[in-house]
Amino acid sequence: MNKAIIITGPSGAGKNTIADYLIGKFSFLNYSISATTRQPREGEVDKVDYYFITVPDFKTKIEKDEFIEWEMVYTDMFYGTLKSEINRIWAAGKAIVFVVDVIGAKDLKQYFGDSALSVFIKPPSLTELRQRIMKRRTEHIDALEERMRRAKVEIKMADVFDKILVNDDLDTVFGEADDLIADFFNKKIK
Repeated sequence: MNKAIIITGPSGAGKNTIADYLIGKFSFLNYSISATTRQPREGEVDKVDYYFITVPDFKTKIEKDEFIEWEMVYTDMFYGTLKSEINRIWAAGKAIVFVVDVIGAKDLKQYFGDSALSVFIKPPSLTELRQRIMKRRTEHIDALEERMRRAKVEIKMADVFDKILVNDDLDTVFGEADDLIADFFNKKIK
């Protein structure tokens, strides 16, 4: 299959919600587990939600060229896609679903070219985005403000991706995501 879906957008836009929906609906999709140096949020499990690694270990993996892409998204907070993840998923005969930041998504799209569909998840407004992030109750006020500043920049980059989905209503955005997947893989939706 050797295809990939790249889902990106600002923090709080609903990337993981849409990815979880697609993986639940389409059995040929498999979630790529990203590596990160951030601390796990409540309920997150190592090697399931992320590969949680230390900053020194992350830097060692960079030096050993073990990432397809990586970025320091926030100060001392790295995220990246391990080459071993791609091999694991494709060996199972599945297509990959990446949920990554905007820079990582651009890098992945460049790496995979036409074998990947890049989708930008856009919030209906910055006000709504702020409310979503605040509802998570995982961010200190300084981190929230940093995420909001970053979101403004990321939203301006939406047009570089193959498709933009506005996540205003989940049923609507799920239907639009279904259509994108069906078209990209030339499959009928059941």
